[in-house]
Amino acid sequence: MLETSARLLALLSLFQSRPDWTGRELAERLGVSDRTVRNDIGRLRELGYPVDATRGAAGSYRLGVGTKLPPLLLDDEEAVAVAIGLRAGTGVGGIADSSARALAKLEQVLPHRLRRQVVALHEATSRAPENLDTDVADPEADAALLTTIASAVRDGVQLRFDYAAAVAPAEGEPPSATAASAGRKLVEPYRLVSWRRRWYLVARDPGTGAWSAFRADLMTLRTPGGPAFAPTPLPGGDYTSFVLRDVAATGWKVHARVTVHAPAERVLSRINATVGVVESVSADRCVLVTGADSLETIAAYLGMLGLDFEVVSPPGLRAHVAALGRRYLRAAGP
Repeated sequence: MLETSARLLALLSLFQSRPDWTGRELAERLGVSDRTVRNDIGRLRELGYPVDATRGAAGSYRLGVGTKLPPLLLDDEEAVAVAIGLRAGTGVGGIADSSARALAKLEQVLPHRLRRQVVALHEATSRAPENLDTDVADPEADAALLTTIASAVRDGVQLRFDYAAAVAPAEGEPPSATAASAGRKLVEPYRLVSWRRRWYLVARDPGTGAWSAFRADLMTLRTPGGPAFAPTPLPGGDYTSFVLRDVAATGWKVHARVTVHAPAERVLSRINATVGVVESVSADRCVLVTGADSLETIAAYLGMLGLDFEVVSPPGLRAHVAALGRRYLRAAGP
């Protein structure tokens, strides 16, 4: 049988592994009687760790919300995963020092075999630059801002904020702008999406019902926030794809509209969501709204579709497609 102190730590570990436990389950896991479990739970409460209990045939125990953080008990794989994650975390401002402190505390108590795994992985890994396309500094979202947004999403309360004008991508940089306009906003927040070193909030305007994606680093929260709201599901339910489509449709330097002689499903199966938006016209025809840094790039990508198409706009794209076609014909020879 475990000593009392060891059992208390084992109890905390069990409570952290899943929410609810019956007294019988805890007794079997610890190899003690139901009475010993009740006594140990009483000791945890005396130490300041609230353990909530429900009575009856389906009664159970769970670790409640207290005033202090209980010891975090991790298995080997969890400890290594947390250590690696703390080393690799990027894209959120203001957490570098706290991440370093947390990592130092974790590595100090890691068993030698696990510390060797973490250190070996760190020393054997070279980190490539996150931003390969431009020397412009990556935007960082404030950690306090992200936690406030996440809390509003969780609690179902509206957000008030000022939104700055989106900055156009630098030469060669991937798109980052969204269709959202600058100004003061009141929205229903639904999901945070992290993509290509940036954080986006997917939200709904309670007045118009319009859905938008907002770059978190362009938001300045206002207080107080708005009232609670009844959730309205996003059509399609895919928040990540919504952000990718929104950025693809608005963030490029040049845009194009192309009629493709194929079903929308077939075109969608051949492109990435960031390439553009596909609108179904009929059973065998659809419209692709896409963009890039240049018309030459769009012309080349359209050829890679492997499907017949017609350029709707802009007129300049037709010249690039024609020039590319003549070049391919010459390459094919007589």
